[in-house]
Amino acid sequence: MTFITHKVFRHLLDKLGPQHWWPGESPLEVIIGAILVQNTAWKNVEQAIENLRDADLIHADRLLEISSEDLAELIRPAGYYRLKTKRLRSLLKFMVEEYDGSIAAMQAADRHRLRRQLLAVKGVGPETADSILLYALEQPFLVVDTYTHRIFSRHGWVGYDIDYHQLQGHLTSELPEEVAIYNELHALLVRVGHHYCRKQPRCESCPLQEMLPGGRVVEPDDC
Repeated sequence: MTFITHKVFRHLLDKLGPQHWWPGESPLEVIIGAILVQNTAWKNVEQAIENLRDADLIHADRLLEISSEDLAELIRPAGYYRLKTKRLRSLLKFMVEEYDGSIAAMQAADRHRLRRQLLAVKGVGPETADSILLYALEQPFLVVDTYTHRIFSRHGWVGYDIDYHQLQGHLTSELPEEVAIYNELHALLVRVGHHYCRKQPRCESCPLQEMLPGGRVVEPDDC
């Protein structure tokens, strides 16, 4: 039996090739980026992270030492900068208090306990927590997002009413529990969602077009 999720993964990998995700020069940059990318495009986050690099602030302790006002100004390009300043400081405070700011200590922790701890930090939802776990800490948690939901529901592989954890569980039940596969699948789906499976779909050029049932998008009323 060929599980559809694994078939989609192999198909996209053949069509699009490896994506080499997530962008970031260090695990801490990835963690910072996971907060800053909320409700904005990555290109905006890049400028904010560049500002932090230029100020030599890619360090948990240093980011907590500067004032909220100064931090907010540095991350302004990412949008919602005051809110994200609060969220970033809350996450960094957790890392310092619980793990002495050590990425290695976080990687060595029980991953399920760590996920629960991350979700308890204000402003860290499932997608942000799993992005941190997968891309910064190399733990096998598959990230699912709006693109994942849109692609799988439009193809009729899941219902439109499926929630984050149901969708995550559905996909992971059909895949080996491997960081490399989870990393690559999410990156591939982001590319498809960004370029093809948009709010107004561009099915004619999409690499998954041939997998649409009957050659057309499944609408919510069809379910």
